[in-house]
Amino acid sequence: MSMKFFAESLAEICAHSLVASGRPLRWVIIANPGAGGFVIPSRWRKSRHALEECRAAAQSNPPRKQCAPLESLIESGSALAAYGLVPTTGPGSAVEITKVLVNEANTVLSETPNSQSAPFYLLITAGGDGTSLEALSVLYQAPASVRANTAVLRLPMGTGNDGADSPQLARALELLIKPSRIELIPAIRLIPASGGGAESKGPFLAFNILSVGLDAFVTHMTNKMKGKLPGDFYKLWVDIAALLYDRLYTVGPLNVRALDEQGGEVCSLHEKILLLAVGISGHRTYGSQKKILPDDRNVCALKQMPLLRKLALKGLFATGTHADKPEAILFNARRVEFSGEYPILAQMDGEAVLLQKEDFPAVMELTEPVIPVLRLAD
Repeated sequence: MSMKFFAESLAEICAHSLVASGRPLRWVIIANPGAGGFVIPSRWRKSRHALEECRAAAQSNPPRKQCAPLESLIESGSALAAYGLVPTTGPGSAVEITKVLVNEANTVLSETPNSQSAPFYLLITAGGDGTSLEALSVLYQAPASVRANTAVLRLPMGTGNDGADSPQLARALELLIKPSRIELIPAIRLIPASGGGAESKGPFLAFNILSVGLDAFVTHMTNKMKGKLPGDFYKLWVDIAALLYDRLYTVGPLNVRALDEQGGEVCSLHEKILLLAVGISGHRTYGSQKKILPDDRNVCALKQMPLLRKLALKGLFATGTHADKPEAILFNARRVEFSGEYPILAQMDGEAVLLQKEDFPAVMELTEPVIPVLRLAD
């Protein structure tokens, strides 16, 4: 029932949206029915209230003359698809749904020479970071003409919503009904050395934060135990990871070299590194709003430290005050090269992979801005 109300509400909001006004609008909503925003009663009540308020506010905008879900969705005959919503059914599902949008948009746009009469496409994700990661990875590979006529809106309906366009659903929905602009954001690419291990085929993409070390271990264990233990298992593993990580993975020295936009070196380290995180920008969170990048700097390296010191600093990530501690090294970089003697876990927006010694040297680097997201007009 919650999914039907969600679909109906978003369809009506889209019908009054100001996004690409004056052009036909086509949309698809990729929703994870198992996401916390749908299945946790207290979260759903807040989500429903935000939808009701936005739905009412949208009525003050004139109805769009030409707007509908993707043609291929309407033709499927599904009750939810009639509103433009397709529920995910498991890993890879958001990939397949996004491919439907890309293929349809590519066909239609190639047949429509006048850009003002061509449809504009809206890709809405309603789940956690994994759902948006899958969808954006497909859009990243899409033809430039498709990306130029598409915008992404990532709604915070999951347990982890660090990649959403706002942690509050009401604020994210405002992007549909208030004047907005499109901003292109980059991805972060992890490139293991050629000829790496069987698990490390790469390159891998992230659209919020890509990191290696302790936090990737937390991600890895959370994914392994997801669905087996109740509640927010990520928070539990944050508490116990400091005890287990050094026992399961050797924290050896990492050679780190960071470069700026012009290829100049901005930082060089040879340290035992507990974690190394690179964001598409500063002011980024992960692990359910932990402020790992609390200011304008987009890279954070955290030196290895004794257990008691780890436990003492753990709480500082919620406020970003770890940035002032001697163990933290923050700076700006476009490209970060790293290598070591021991295997290390990497995570890309909540998906983990193990890097082996033969995967080094590896690189984390920002791509050119390619993903079109909505921002409120200045």
